[in-house]
Amino acid sequence: MEQHQAEEREHFASRLGFILVAAGCAIGLGNVWRFPYIAGQYGGGAFILIYVLFLVILGLPVMVMEFAVGRASQSSTARAFHILPSKCDFRWFSWWGYVGSMLLLMFYTTICGWMLAYIPRLASGEFTNAGVDAAAASFDALIADPVQLVLFMLLSVAVGVAVTIGGLRNGVERVSKFMMGALFVIMLALCVRAVTLPGADAGIAFYLQPDFSRLFAGDSLPEQLGTFGDAVYAAMGQAFFSLSVGMGGMAIFGSRIGKERSLTTEALSATGLDTLVAFMAGLIIFPACFAFGVNPDAGPSLVFVTLPIVFGSMPLGNVWGALFFVFMSFAALSTVIAVFETIVSWCMDRWGISRTQAVLRNGIALAVLSIPCALGFNVLSDVVVPGLGDISSVEDFIVSNNILPLGGIVFAVFCSTRLGWGWDRFIAEADAGDGIKFPPQLRLWCAWGIPALMIIIFIMGYVPKISALFG
Repeated sequence: MEQHQAEEREHFASRLGFILVAAGCAIGLGNVWRFPYIAGQYGGGAFILIYVLFLVILGLPVMVMEFAVGRASQSSTARAFHILPSKCDFRWFSWWGYVGSMLLLMFYTTICGWMLAYIPRLASGEFTNAGVDAAAASFDALIADPVQLVLFMLLSVAVGVAVTIGGLRNGVERVSKFMMGALFVIMLALCVRAVTLPGADAGIAFYLQPDFSRLFAGDSLPEQLGTFGDAVYAAMGQAFFSLSVGMGGMAIFGSRIGKERSLTTEALSATGLDTLVAFMAGLIIFPACFAFGVNPDAGPSLVFVTLPIVFGSMPLGNVWGALFFVFMSFAALSTVIAVFETIVSWCMDRWGISRTQAVLRNGIALAVLSIPCALGFNVLSDVVVPGLGDISSVEDFIVSNNILPLGGIVFAVFCSTRLGWGWDRFIAEADAGDGIKFPPQLRLWCAWGIPALMIIIFIMGYVPKISALFG
């Protein structure tokens, strides 16, 4: 039965399609509203060097492991740990990817809806010559309106459903190719516009010029070491979270490719695209903000308050602003589509149901389960978990600070130790095909170093929550 399923499993039509879908899953809003800000905060180019280091030694190996588990089993995590041999029973991990992916989309579809809602707002010129108060009031009005938030959230879900029901090749791959291609064209146009603004040079220097003094900011040695520790932790967390590894989504994409290319080569391609988007986002944000004397804050305030003010001050700002939110919407929707595809594939593998059944059942479930997050900003704003925050914050915390790092540990142990699939089997699968081979010298690092860093990320994620609870 398993062999029969493997033979008939639908694969990507092209290598480019696979890379773009995998990169689309990884490319998220954190690349835009978090990476540029923390890079600037911690020394620009100096921070980027640390970030790239952690991408190579942390995020990239786990991505290769996920790809290998998927390609070797020709299944999602729903069945992969039933199929691949292991000394210990890892079948309990099968549900990890489904639960994590559903939780992620339960709050991500609402944020995606915000992006869609802002396209007509910018295009209409609503923020032309607007000040901080007007821009903040506009965003506050949006999230206070339950009808708008639910409708735009449902639109995000509907896009995911409509694309995935068309199949892997004719739906997910075809649309992702278009969206990712358009995303890069729009980003390139925005970069050219931003770096050619009068006064943009200061923003480029702040963003890219290495300033190691900002890595050790402080008046005393303990303060300086504390700043450096914060920068290292921020780089480590961003490098891991930005690739969306640890939930099993990459395993599903790995199960839908052949053995023509080595998995390290494929992982490098997807990681490179993800990093390029984060890098280009900074080239849009910092030059534009510095050119107009606006502080480039992090988080939603950057995207929905600061940048609309910047675009509103530009000639043809309504055009550039609308293009920016089209780019943001494509980045968000590419994640929605890719993650929803992982949910659909999981259900098809687990229960042997058709794609149409899996799409419709999970589409309805996602629409219903996403409503609490959309209402959490207005009708249900009083629903707060002490130390964690509102509904979206709780859902985000469960995924980002628990499911992803703990999942990373499981994949590392499964692929690198005798408890699981084992190093030799992993290397054989990862190196099958032409291209870059996975360094065999990294066995001890993958078995011990990566889990150790994952534990640090897991523990550090709880520190501010516990401090807020008892402070």
